[in-house]
Amino acid sequence: MGSIDSANIMETTIDSKRVFDGLILHIDHITNRLPNGKTAPREIARHVGASAVVPVDAEGNVWLVRQFRAPIDKVLLEVPAGKLDAKDEDRLLAAKRELKEETGLTAGSWTHLADIVTTPGFSDELISLYLARDLSFGQSHPDDDEFLNVVRMPLTDLVAMIARGEVPDSKTICAVLLAEKVIHG
Repeated sequence: MGSIDSANIMETTIDSKRVFDGLILHIDHITNRLPNGKTAPREIARHVGASAVVPVDAEGNVWLVRQFRAPIDKVLLEVPAGKLDAKDEDRLLAAKRELKEETGLTAGSWTHLADIVTTPGFSDELISLYLARDLSFGQSHPDDDEFLNVVRMPLTDLVAMIARGEVPDSKTICAVLLAEKVIHG
């Protein structure tokens, strides 16, 4: 195994140009100087970031949402999540907002599980993952363009679904497996 020092593989950005401004993504074309002195083009999808929540009730059930995802033309089972309103938004506050909007739940106990980069080959999206416990129930308020079904199931069943490859959403897989580790050791 090689050295953990990464200085010999670092790239330096020498030029950057915004080529697209969208609703969710902004695309930059950059030029990087490589460790060997040559240059290479890179394309980066810039994303404001997001927070995701694994809400687990006192009975060991996890609360999820099923929603249509246009980029893959499928309905997915996911943990409640949503993008930040701004890059500098407090990620825990965003998680609390999304949990309430999508499920109507609020939580008395919050645990930060991890921050994950979803697709570092082309995007800078960072999602903060949280475990929410000590749940209280209220009315959900999804965004106007958000149609979803709330699903409640035992956390152990969801972990088994993940193990069988039945849950393709990466943030859900990461968040649920980390939450299960915190809850069951």
